[in-house]
Amino acid sequence: MKLQKIVSRLQELHPKEIDLSLDRIQNLCQRLGNPQDKLKAISIVGTNGKYSTIQAMFAILKEANIKCNIYTSPHIKSINERFVFNNEELNDEELASLFEEIESANNNEPITFFEILTAAYFLKASQYPDNINLIETGLFHRFDATNILKNNLASIVTSIGLDHLDWLPENEQTVEKIIYEKTSTLLNSNIIVAKQSSKEITDSIKKTISSNSSNKFFHNEDYSFTIKENDFFYYEDQLGGIKLPMPNVKGQFQLENISTAIATLRTIKDFDIKDEHIKQGITKINSIARLQEIKSGKLKELAKDHQLFVDGSHNPLGAKVLNEYLESLNCNKHIILGMMANKDHNEYMSYFKDVKTLTTIDIPNQPNSIKGKELKDKLNSFKNINYQESIEDAIRSIPVKENDIILITGSLISCWGSIEFKLDIFI
Repeated sequence: MKLQKIVSRLQELHPKEIDLSLDRIQNLCQRLGNPQDKLKAISIVGTNGKYSTIQAMFAILKEANIKCNIYTSPHIKSINERFVFNNEELNDEELASLFEEIESANNNEPITFFEILTAAYFLKASQYPDNINLIETGLFHRFDATNILKNNLASIVTSIGLDHLDWLPENEQTVEKIIYEKTSTLLNSNIIVAKQSSKEITDSIKKTISSNSSNKFFHNEDYSFTIKENDFFYYEDQLGGIKLPMPNVKGQFQLENISTAIATLRTIKDFDIKDEHIKQGITKINSIARLQEIKSGKLKELAKDHQLFVDGSHNPLGAKVLNEYLESLNCNKHIILGMMANKDHNEYMSYFKDVKTLTTIDIPNQPNSIKGKELKDKLNSFKNINYQESIEDAIRSIPVKENDIILITGSLISCWGSIEFKLDIFI
């Protein structure tokens, strides 16, 4: 209860959820003694794959007995997920105490909630100067609160695509502009660029970072992977090749994220990452709501013997790679869809070519979401589309047959505990 009250107060410090600027975060961190200057950090920017890449690095670093602090957004089940120090999430009491310290230093000045969270992370992380910080950038990078570091160990650029266009001027809603916002201010250290959806996007990234003096590593040029038979894949970079077991996460796009994580950790020589750390780590990745199979709980009980998946993709690029995985499965696929109102709903669903049924739902307590009935009307080109008020009703209504799968998607979600379909407002 104490934590919830503090969070509510902090959310009221600025009239906007997002207000892209660095002034407020810089001023607050200066009052805190500029804790961000004391961190050993790896920065992760991009549209998709940031969280998965971080979790792959975290799993490998743990195998190498290297302690980590991690800052990600949004959270799925609780805000504590955003604050990992010494490999552990802060508990409610610890997080409330941290927020109180930040609240006092801010002295009721206008500041966005994300900026408060970022300052809180920097302050706590500075108490662990030897730990490696894995820091995910928020909406964009150039004016994102995380972009006040003066140096870092590396910057990772995950796959970039069209998303959050409503935060750009109408005449600048292009992938080139997004690339500029995400990569033009990367620090001079090491830059690792993940596989992109097209050569044009890779070339645009290269152009944008051409004057950056960092060591640069590109997928398929400086590192790569191939899928082999007998349930393993082969990773290769300038240091040589490694035969690796298949990870405990699904989808080829996860192999792309894992390969980028490996490339980054092998690039930073001080880590001394051994092949065995990688082999063990990639089989222990904890990835919530990223093509995650739900194997227990109330929702699984409703799905009975059918596979139930949750995936937080909410943009066309995410839909594309998710559909590639679905197409590899020889079964009927049933999608349950809830989305935010500012997304391109028809474009998102256009990537799913082989869907048996589509069920739209309402997202409770989310004023920025689109109503399920309205979403159904917008997607009327789908032949077998239905509306249900909740996830529970949707699962019960689906005419599943043997070996069918059910996928809940459309945005980052939570399907645990009291069976709520929650989206964080900072997606």
